[in-house]
Amino acid sequence: MIRYHIPPEGHLLFMDAPLAHLHRYRQTGRRNEAGGQLFATFEEGITRIVCATGPRRADRRGPTYFIPNRKADLREIRRLFKRGLHYIGDWHTHPEVKPTPSCTDVESFREMFRESRHSLLSFVMVIVGVGRVPDGLYVGLCDGGGVNVLRPTAKRSDPHLGP
Repeated sequence: MIRYHIPPEGHLLFMDAPLAHLHRYRQTGRRNEAGGQLFATFEEGITRIVCATGPRRADRRGPTYFIPNRKADLREIRRLFKRGLHYIGDWHTHPEVKPTPSCTDVESFREMFRESRHSLLSFVMVIVGVGRVPDGLYVGLCDGGGVNVLRPTAKRSDPHLGP
């Protein structure tokens, strides 16, 4: 688990199962970019990421791009919402040790936040690099105006996440 502080009094907890899922798709070697969605539960100031999905066969992928199938995304959001999970953002990979979002990443996330029907203050943007967790993760909050990077405040190592 990795904990991130969300000002003024909140916390984002990234649980081990979704971290392991993201780790599985790191863009090592000649792998194409991968991506998917993030789902969470909420309880008094704590957003707990409990599920990461994707990639799917219907997504378009290459060494330098990931284009999700948004119709499949919407079906997945509805299906997981019925199980009590809330869509809170997306993830995708970059072939960098310490990943950073591209201008395209930021603009597409801003647009997605503004055009989506939701009651969230921000969406979570995660970029998975090839480095060890947590340094190999870029975690940011997008409120439609920009992306604010989050830094981990605590972590519990999982031996399955490896280098």
